[in-house]
Amino acid sequence: MLQLENVLFKYRKKPIINDVSFTIPTGQIIGVIGENGCGKSTLLQLMAGLLRPNKGAIQLEDRKVTRRSADKIAYSPDIDLFYESYTGEQVFRFYSEQFSDFSLEKAHIIAKHLEAQTTVKLGKLSKGNRARIKMAATLGREASLYLLDEPFAGLDPLARESLIKALIRFIDIENQSVVLSTHEVNEVEPILDQVILLRDGRLTAMEEMELIRDERNEDAVEWMKSLYEKQVR
Repeated sequence: MLQLENVLFKYRKKPIINDVSFTIPTGQIIGVIGENGCGKSTLLQLMAGLLRPNKGAIQLEDRKVTRRSADKIAYSPDIDLFYESYTGEQVFRFYSEQFSDFSLEKAHIIAKHLEAQTTVKLGKLSKGNRARIKMAATLGREASLYLLDEPFAGLDPLARESLIKALIRFIDIENQSVVLSTHEVNEVEPILDQVILLRDGRLTAMEEMELIRDERNEDAVEWMKSLYEKQVR
């Protein structure tokens, strides 16, 4: 579905993403993990077409990824960009005007499942309740690829569990893919098909979770630590 080939991105001449190549297949949920500052958010912005690589190529279904790729890519940034004066209902109407694949009906179903308060202004909601609106708006689209940057950051365990369940329930996993960056590795691990490990902007490894668990007898965090230790040696 999505292919990155030798992607390099610099900021003020400093490489943030350095010679990264991998392929995202259709029908998988893939986690991007790594230490703070390793380039996770930048990588997702490149995949969404919001940033242009200095070198290399990013293609979605054999077409170059640009800002126009938003018609097939649903990107949710780690920061909340919604107007605080908007209610959830207003956010959904805005999305329906911006994206032809957005379903008001689906967004309302997801919001109900998440017990999101759609009639209250976002500025009056807790971070967890705002995240519920954000997830309903993002999954309300019928995109080929969902890119979620730290969707569970700063949320209490119940809110994280609710959003993870929504992610499983409302994605057509046979025809859509999800790439999410997260520090909540242990909680998200059960739904991941593969995991991408970044370090200092480089791709350290990309591995199937089943192999990590069954052959290495490790969880994702243990796997990450063991690879880091090998690099130090």
